[in-house]
Amino acid sequence: MPTHSVSDILRAPAMGATIQLKGWVRTFRSNRFLALNDGSCQASIQCVVDFEAFPEALLRRVTTGASVAVVGELVPSQGSGQAVEVAVKTLEVLGDCPADSYPLQPKRHSLEFLREIAHLRMRTNTFGAVMRVRHAAAFAVHEFFNQQGFFYLNTPIITASDAEGAGELFRVTTLPADGAPKNDEGLTDFRQDFF
Repeated sequence: MPTHSVSDILRAPAMGATIQLKGWVRTFRSNRFLALNDGSCQASIQCVVDFEAFPEALLRRVTTGASVAVVGELVPSQGSGQAVEVAVKTLEVLGDCPADSYPLQPKRHSLEFLREIAHLRMRTNTFGAVMRVRHAAAFAVHEFFNQQGFFYLNTPIITASDAEGAGELFRVTTLPADGAPKNDEGLTDFRQDFF
């Protein structure tokens, strides 16, 4: 069965269809309501779990931050806040996440705190939104220049930092190798160099 993205499901819900979703648990309330996010959009989709149909040991593994695969039927939502939800038929924990040590909780975190957990901060709404804006801006710039006939290529990075003598590997200059301008002392006049 193909995996659908949360953004595709929310954009064009096919009521009554059996779908598979994979993502991270944002919240799991009352061992029943699972908010699943896969990073494809800012929103999460609510998955309703019949806790009597699943082993208690499995449900204890469904914690904030755990990665799960869900198969279920897309149905109109009974509650407010969302138009559709998934009635879960099968639930598989793909990656456990210890609740006592996972730093992201269902609350707002400061940017200073997120700076300390760079490997996880992309899962937050703040950084997800920043990356979507960054993607859209970079894509628009690249698309514009492509339509104008320009090529995109990765140039070597030229930097002024000299770590462990690597700066002596090559020199970047606009002055000719022979016949460079000289100063009054007869030395190369680097003030005339572009760099």
